[in-house]
Amino acid sequence: MELTASRAADERLHRVIPGGAHTYAKGSDQYPENLAPVISHGLGARVWDVDGNSYVEYGSGLRAVSLGHAHPRVTEAVRREVGRGSNFSRPSIVEAEAAERFLATVPTADMVKFTKNGSDATTAAVRLARAATGRPLVALCADHAFFSTDDWFIGTTAMAAGVPGEITDLTVRFPYGDLAATEAMLQEHDGQVACLILEAATQADPPEGYLAGLRELAHRHGALLVFDEMITGFRFSEHGAQGLYGVTPDLSTFGKALGNGFAVSALAGKRELMELGGLRSGRDRVFLLSTTHGAETHALAAAMAVMDVYETEAVTARLHTIGARLATGVREIAASHDLSDHVIVRGRDSNLVFGTLDASGRPSQDYRTLFLRQLVTGGVLGPSFVVSAALTDADLQQTLDAVAAACVVYRKALDAGDPSPWLGGRPVKPVFRRKA
Repeated sequence: MELTASRAADERLHRVIPGGAHTYAKGSDQYPENLAPVISHGLGARVWDVDGNSYVEYGSGLRAVSLGHAHPRVTEAVRREVGRGSNFSRPSIVEAEAAERFLATVPTADMVKFTKNGSDATTAAVRLARAATGRPLVALCADHAFFSTDDWFIGTTAMAAGVPGEITDLTVRFPYGDLAATEAMLQEHDGQVACLILEAATQADPPEGYLAGLRELAHRHGALLVFDEMITGFRFSEHGAQGLYGVTPDLSTFGKALGNGFAVSALAGKRELMELGGLRSGRDRVFLLSTTHGAETHALAAAMAVMDVYETEAVTARLHTIGARLATGVREIAASHDLSDHVIVRGRDSNLVFGTLDASGRPSQDYRTLFLRQLVTGGVLGPSFVVSAALTDADLQQTLDAVAAACVVYRKALDAGDPSPWLGGRPVKPVFRRKA
């Protein structure tokens, strides 16, 4: 595969952008050496790099593009609003229309406020919870990967440089699925925890009664419950995980699939809490969300179009159907090469990830590199197996052919006891690490 133009473009990116990308998960260190395509454009479930190579893409836009690139109903809605102006000195009527449409789709919330990225929304939820409860601590689920680029979360990661310890000390953790351990944490910090924030589910459904039990536990200890629905919203259910599992949080945050690639996210919740950031509360005001570009009309038009498409085209069901076919195919191929214990597909069918395990059954960056290398050379850009609704039968077959080729090499590496001859250079690296 020829990637001369992509390598040159990657150098160009690194000269002017720290890390060579605006999101660490898109960095060239996440791909095998010399196999990090730089994208020219995309359509549907495919993207093309600057060398002219075409790829079937998974995890599009970091899981944001669930309908496929340049979906016609979304792009038409955006074009219509862009031609009418995008930002004014007073609210646009589009803001009311988008909020009403959102609340009709997520009826467990009373009010919503839009912004541009998920981090702003989750941080606003944390600030609002602290203001509502008068408490300093935020408790985050230790088993979930990412919540925000802001200090309250980043200070807890391996990339904590620049975050004062005094801020990190205001964040505590609790384990997913373990109510007893969570209650012990709340008792240890009695009267100090403002909220518990978590994804309602990630790679498996929550244990029976867990979410309801967590809400009861939080409220009994005077804390709020916050669902981060950046991934689960729409992809698990158009009503969010809260609609799917029947448990209503005090606050929730949405993004990613909401805009199908356009910049829009949302903080939603109970009226009595949300109004603390409004003009109709008698309490001290909360600086909730106030962003210059938070309500750009074209992004809100995109969100409304996305919600319409999800409703009229049963998108969530399609995502699950496509994902189930992919997962079954990958598992069958892995089994045929005696790799069922090494090439693992897990997660909800609409939100699949893969694991690459070594001979001892441990997660391996070397084997991930080997696997990714075969995917890319087979025309599949797959940091995950998170599907979009635009995938065709031909796309799935190309993916499975690439997986089959990867499994042949994977088997050879395991039999040799050393994957290094098949890496093509340095291994891929985890995003959160202390040193570059």
